[in-house]
Amino acid sequence: MPNSSGFSGRRILIGQSIGFLLLIVIMWIVEIFHLQAIVFGGPQEFIWTRAIARTVTVVLIWLPVHFTTRRLLQRLHELEGFLIMCSWCRRVGHENKWLSVEDYFDSKFDTETSHGICPDCAKKNFIPSA
Repeated sequence: MPNSSGFSGRRILIGQSIGFLLLIVIMWIVEIFHLQAIVFGGPQEFIWTRAIARTVTVVLIWLPVHFTTRRLLQRLHELEGFLIMCSWCRRVGHENKWLSVEDYFDSKFDTETSHGICPDCAKKNFIPSA
C-alpha cells in the first residue's frame, strides 16, 4: 500500500511488528539470564509461566495495534487518492502548487487536453427556448 508521500504502509507495519518482537525477545532474555534477580534481588530461577504470560500479553496488545494501524494506513491511502480542487477557480492542488485542470492533466498524466461542450450545456446555452 504505497502512497504518494513515498512511505509504504507495509514497511510501517513490518517495523511495528519488529518492535513488538524485540520486546518479546528482551523479555525472554531478562527471564533466561535472571536479570531481574541480579538487578533487584530475589530468586534466580526461570519461571516458564511468567515468561509465557508476558509473551501472551504483548501479543494481545500487538494484535489490535497492528490491525488498527493497518486500517488507518488504508484510509490514509484512500484519502491521498482524492483530487483537491478549488471551489471557486477550479484549479487543482498538486505537489504544493495550484494548477489549471489542463496543466494538472499534462503534468500528472502527460495528457494533452482540448475543449468542447457537453450536450446539456449546448442545449442550455445555444438552443433558444420556445
